Amino acid sequence: MENNEDNIIKKAQNGDNDSFEKLIELFQDRAFAIAYSVMGNYHDSYDMVQESFIKAYNNIHKFNFKSSFNTWLFRIIKNTCIDEIRKRNRRKTISIDSSYENDDGELSFQLEDDADSLETILEKKENSELLTKALEKLSIEHRTVVVLSDIEGYDYKEISELLEINLGTVKSRISRARIKLAEIIRNDGTF
Repeated sequence: MENNEDNIIKKAQNGDNDSFEKLIELFQDRAFAIAYSVMGNYHDSYDMVQESFIKAYNNIHKFNFKSSFNTWLFRIIKNTCIDEIRKRNRRKTISIDSSYENDDGELSFQLEDDADSLETILEKKENSELLTKALEKLSIEHRTVVVLSDIEGYDYKEISELLEINLGTVKSRISRARIKLAEIIRNDGTF
């Protein structure tokens, strides 16, 4: 017997935009958490989720129900984030929140953000800012597995499927990530 999610997916595959919007509603919070675990900041994570949903929309006809939709979607998000990081590493970037001097004098660029960032929301909870800073010091691989396991609640098998790595590697990375996170917290004097 098919579940409701499968029905929604099949309708989306047949071009029903309302069904695809329902899928977005179902998965948007976890999608953001996955993107944040890789990107490390609110704005980039938001952009990556948007781009990933566009990719999912354009490719939903390729979803074959052999894995869970959750796994399929989160692979798209993970790969989109990793591709963006690779692109950034290949090109030079400049900050727009600073001053630059040229022949005409000094130019100052400052953009205000009136939206609550994820960090702002997390700061409202005790010690969450410190934890976020500690997580940012982890490598992408370690941060991703810790967020998936300890924050998002995925089990080792699900993480293995999402990240396309073997179960032993997942266990090893989570163990190392937790040890490294404890060292960071201890050395920074947090908590």
